Amino acid sequence: MTQSPVDTVRRLVAAINAGNLDAAVALYEPSGVLLSPEGAPARGTAELRAALGGFIAMKPRLESQAERVFESGDLALYLSRWSLHGTDPGGKPIALAGESTDVLRRQAGGNWLIAIDNPWGVKTLPPA
Repeated sequence: MTQSPVDTVRRLVAAINAGNLDAAVALYEPSGVLLSPEGAPARGTAELRAALGGFIAMKPRLESQAERVFESGDLALYLSRWSLHGTDPGGKPIALAGESTDVLRRQAGGNWLIAIDNPWGVKTLPPA
């Protein structure tokens, strides 16, 4: 069954919440990019694995509160508001939130993979 861009992102959320790093990484293109709050990108499978592993290490509960998708051919822009609750390496509670702007691409088989994942939205812009 072919999935939609929303299905792909929901599978990513489920994989992160389940602590399944392999499943999370598999939802990105091999050359996919994940931005940090400072805008520094994790590029490609190895860097994505390290970055996503950091999220998963927090034993998070990630939730998406709102989402919109705009498709044009084989590209989709996914917008969402999300929150994450977890624990840092010292055991202290962590609460993060953001407004995500992601780009997904339809693959040859019809499924969608994440090409660019920007969970921080415009916060990655330099100061005015």
